[in-house]
Amino acid sequence: MKYQIHEGNGYKYIDEGEGEILLLLHGLFGALSNWAGVIEGFKSKYRVIIPMMPIYEMPILKAGCEGLCEFIEGFVDWKGYDELTLLGNSLGGHVSLIYTLKNPSKVKRLVLTGSSGLFEDGMGGSYPKRGNYAYIKERVEYTFYDPATATKELVDEVFDITNTASKVIRIISIAKSAQRNNMSKEVVNIKVPTLLVWGLNDTITPPQVGHEFNRLIENSELHFIDKCCHAPMMERPERFNEILEGWLEKTPIHAEVMA
Repeated sequence: MKYQIHEGNGYKYIDEGEGEILLLLHGLFGALSNWAGVIEGFKSKYRVIIPMMPIYEMPILKAGCEGLCEFIEGFVDWKGYDELTLLGNSLGGHVSLIYTLKNPSKVKRLVLTGSSGLFEDGMGGSYPKRGNYAYIKERVEYTFYDPATATKELVDEVFDITNTASKVIRIISIAKSAQRNNMSKEVVNIKVPTLLVWGLNDTITPPQVGHEFNRLIENSELHFIDKCCHAPMMERPERFNEILEGWLEKTPIHAEVMA
């Protein structure tokens, strides 16, 4: 499914549908296409916006969770968005947490799926090896319960990324930033309604991470999806959308005023 990529003020992003804003943040090796199932499932009722985070191009001194949060802050301010429902997968969840804590008036609902911020086993415990296609294929498959989800197109995309020295340097810098930035003491300050959707077979941010987020974030609700690993919105899009839609409907941004 191809979507129009909008460009402006140094940003690239998808903007589909109308209504309340769902702002989606992808992970470290993520792409706009990771959220295709959410776009299709929600663009008829919501405005789905996905900025492409500059993971592989950002200045090396900015290559970390805080730098990515600043990028999203700039994007949101430039577009003048408000009353966001913020969704993040993996690293995108981590950035969503930081953004929410720094901009509590902007975020009305938060959705985390396979989020880092407490613990993660990045790339299965190792950093990407350049030029080794079989290794990259194995690591991409490790992200999914069903290895077949790691299509040749997806593996080729990650291989190309990890075969570029400048991109690998930034990937390592950002991954180390995420591992250093444990947010267990900060996330208790998140008060907005929060949905946690976890793969029951997640090997990178295991189910216990979902339970820990649920314990630490007071107004949170946790759902597990069976036979699903680190990217539920890609691997089990129908079930992910079902959970998300039900939660959005019962946690409206504007509560109805009873006469």
